[in-house]
Amino acid sequence: MYKFLRLMALLAVDAVLIAVSVYLSYLLRFDFKVRPEFANTLPYVMSVYIALILVGFYSFKIYKRIWQYASIGDIIAILKGALVGSIAFFVIHQYLYHYMNSGWVVPRSIYLLTTMISFITVGASRFLWRLIRDNYIKIQPHHRRSLIVGAGEVGGMVVRELKHSPNSEMYPIAFIDDDLQKQNYEVLGIPVVGTRADIKKTVKQHKIDDIIIAIPTASKADLADIVNLCKKTGCQIKVVPRVYDLINGKISLNMIRDVSVEDLLGREPVKVDLNEIADYLCNQVVLVTGAGGSIGSELCRQIAAYNPKQMLLLGRGENSIYNIELEIQKKYPEVLIEPIIADIQHKPRLNEIFERYRPQVVFHAAAHKHVPLMEKNPIEAIKNNIIGTYHVADCAHRHGTNRMVMISTDKAVNPTNVMGASKRIAEMIVQTFNQVSQTKFSAVRFGNVLGSRGSVVPLFKKQIEEGGPVTVTHPDMTRYFMTIPEAVQLVIQAGVMADAGEVFVLDMGQPVKIADLARDLIQLSGLEPNKDIKIEYTGIRPGEKLFEELLTSEEGMKGTKHNRIFIGKSSLLEYERMMKMIRNFESLAIQNERSSQEIIRKELLIWVDSYHIPDYSKKETKAEVHQAIRASLEIVAALEKR
Repeated sequence: MYKFLRLMALLAVDAVLIAVSVYLSYLLRFDFKVRPEFANTLPYVMSVYIALILVGFYSFKIYKRIWQYASIGDIIAILKGALVGSIAFFVIHQYLYHYMNSGWVVPRSIYLLTTMISFITVGASRFLWRLIRDNYIKIQPHHRRSLIVGAGEVGGMVVRELKHSPNSEMYPIAFIDDDLQKQNYEVLGIPVVGTRADIKKTVKQHKIDDIIIAIPTASKADLADIVNLCKKTGCQIKVVPRVYDLINGKISLNMIRDVSVEDLLGREPVKVDLNEIADYLCNQVVLVTGAGGSIGSELCRQIAAYNPKQMLLLGRGENSIYNIELEIQKKYPEVLIEPIIADIQHKPRLNEIFERYRPQVVFHAAAHKHVPLMEKNPIEAIKNNIIGTYHVADCAHRHGTNRMVMISTDKAVNPTNVMGASKRIAEMIVQTFNQVSQTKFSAVRFGNVLGSRGSVVPLFKKQIEEGGPVTVTHPDMTRYFMTIPEAVQLVIQAGVMADAGEVFVLDMGQPVKIADLARDLIQLSGLEPNKDIKIEYTGIRPGEKLFEELLTSEEGMKGTKHNRIFIGKSSLLEYERMMKMIRNFESLAIQNERSSQEIIRKELLIWVDSYHIPDYSKKETKAEVHQAIRASLEIVAALEKR
């Protein structure tokens, strides 16, 4: 109903404006003294002109445009509508005059004058309404005062949305922009008051509550730098989407999101070779184990985009598998999905699945990953991470799978915990199979994934929502971080490169201090660490290290054609020795609870030379901690150079 009334109102206004335009055209043509013979034709000219120009406007969708977002394109549409109406009138009048002997004479200058005046009056009416709205809307007591970083087109769109949206709780006060040519000027009535170096001063001077970063074309490094400057102000920080998320040049309030910790990593998005990936996934049967987990489900999302013949979603949790199945079916209805509830520890069931579906590509993401839990339940790490991986690899080998990629972790490097040691053995298993199989096996090793289930970021957010405290194990603890999508993209890309049992190492940038991450999340919530939200240090938990490493001492470091993927070539097990190892662990698994934790750890020590059980009674000195962190940073620097 509202749309119909709006259309009728606009048609009525435009009809009046067109009639006025025709009359003004005659006045101008005859120096404000219209001769009677021409005055008599005015009703005819006005009525036909109104009908034709309104049809022209409608054909160019003038009445479907939201004028609070008016642009040059909208003005051009008005000009086209007026021009089409005038041309149509000229054709019709010539027909009536020459073939119907109407006798009505219309001076030719009227066509041009009416076109120009109609364009001016109708266009002016739209912008006059917008000008009145802009001047009428002022900051209200309930508004939060907002600073916009970026006085470009997107910044202008943000200002218009904040001013005009009835749901907006924010009101634009000032712009910040690094372009010196814009300083001391105004954009849509909002002053540009400085560059990014002036953010802190501006916040204090204008009593800013929120900062909105409106530079969707900014590099990741620039965005991280701006966010770091904004963090020091104590304001709520928000950001507009990246360029490809801006549809039809419009911004809506729900597009302006909170700054996430991912924005602080300062890394450019991963670039993958789409052609290579399409070649090995398109029209293939792809199996993903652990498909309901954080990494597994993202693998499913991204693999589905490459048009596989069939996707097998395997996992133990029926709810998580059901959810990812529904999501993939909705987004990619053409992809054949097969949800499978199964346990990789159950070899007969796996054999049945491989025999029935014959997967050509396998991504093995099923694993136990929680360090403290696996320290208390080491037999479960053995059964799932070691024996389960063996079952998947053996089935892939026996049933002619083309490629198998296993998801590993940086905790497999010089492990100090059962989880890390079990994943190191899992790497050794797939490397050993690569020596005896036609299947190309590989492992991909990366660090913590931001936002994955059980990671520190969701935990910290929950603690902040509850008012704190935020718990950190140690002030010097560092970790490597990646976002879930970029980790998965690199995993899929590494699958293309697999050839000789490689352990691919993903470049995760610089390690991040967990304590700094906690402070960042508190500040991004508009709160002050240790004032509004307390940070408590709880001590290192069993199995944890202060820092993680990328490569063991025996692994060489080799670059690939992808600048974010490296190869660590590990020492290999012979197949017979691997089978002896599997039999030993299977024996421990059969004994189950009768196998003490000490026996399990001793068995791990036999097979993983770099595994060592830390002495938690020994307190590490600060110098030792910093030395370890420096060694980790040197590895990162070496990777980046290559």
